[in-house]
Amino acid sequence: MPRTIGLFLYPDFQILDACGPITSFEIGGRMGSDAYRLILLSASGGPVRSSAGVEMATIAQQDAGAIDTLIVVGGNGSRDAMRDAVVLACLRELAGTVRRLCSVCSGAFLLAGAGVLDGRRATTHWRRAGLLSRHFPKVIVEPDRIHIRDGHVWTSAGITAGIDLALALIAEDLGEDLARRVAQEMVVFYRRPGGQSQFSALAELGGDSAQFAPLLDWIRAHLDQQLTVETLAAESAMSPRNFSRAFTREMGMSPAKAVERLRLEVARERVENSPEPIEKIAARLGFHDPERMRRAFLRAFGQPPQAMRRLTRGIQRPIAPR
Repeated sequence: MPRTIGLFLYPDFQILDACGPITSFEIGGRMGSDAYRLILLSASGGPVRSSAGVEMATIAQQDAGAIDTLIVVGGNGSRDAMRDAVVLACLRELAGTVRRLCSVCSGAFLLAGAGVLDGRRATTHWRRAGLLSRHFPKVIVEPDRIHIRDGHVWTSAGITAGIDLALALIAEDLGEDLARRVAQEMVVFYRRPGGQSQFSALAELGGDSAQFAPLLDWIRAHLDQQLTVETLAAESAMSPRNFSRAFTREMGMSPAKAVERLRLEVARERVENSPEPIEKIAARLGFHDPERMRRAFLRAFGQPPQAMRRLTRGIQRPIAPR
């Protein structure tokens, strides 16, 4: 019997947040002998207009029947939807009946608004991670992850990360081998070269934060220095304690984590796009020695600098299609 995958829509949703998982499950279901049934849901049913102006037909939540996995998509409309009492009541009811509860991008705001992320680790688009943390302080926001599983709840980062999420769900259901074949069919990475981190986003760390934008620019220009909390607090004209609290609240991560991510972003770009020796990159960006940078790369990207350089230069052979 096929598993029912329900995607929850609302006005001004992001269409790729829906279509990416839909295509993944369509192909996965076909390869897995009709393993999936796909339905589109909304609070009241009927056509729902995306932010692109394209409408998709939905059925009302009460008419959906049994759902195995519910995926709440993101989009500009999430700002209103996360405050819509009807939408939140609908999600609370569904959350108690599904085997897996998931979100793509800012869909996490709806799950948080419904209270189902309280005390759980979650992620969202890197630009909105700080906002999620401020609006919902009971949620443990990890802003640099592609997707996170906490129990039966899965959350993912922005837009195309919905495909990564779908592939992970397919792998859990039907095995790694089939999920890898789905990725090959879709011409996407089964596992991104950068691992499970939103590494490309962190060059723009700070998002809409006016308070710490000048500091982040200063950090980028001084990555070779010892950037302690005391140093950063002095640059911000704040006490170390107040600075650490304010920075973590605003940015969704500690100052030390932010410095490491900024170092990693610049280091990754140099590793992939320059012939500069790994040792010199490590020294010039404040890692001090290659081993420390290697460990940081493994934590953030899932592979060492040398492997990322080889992959970028095409030394590693791609997986042959079946």
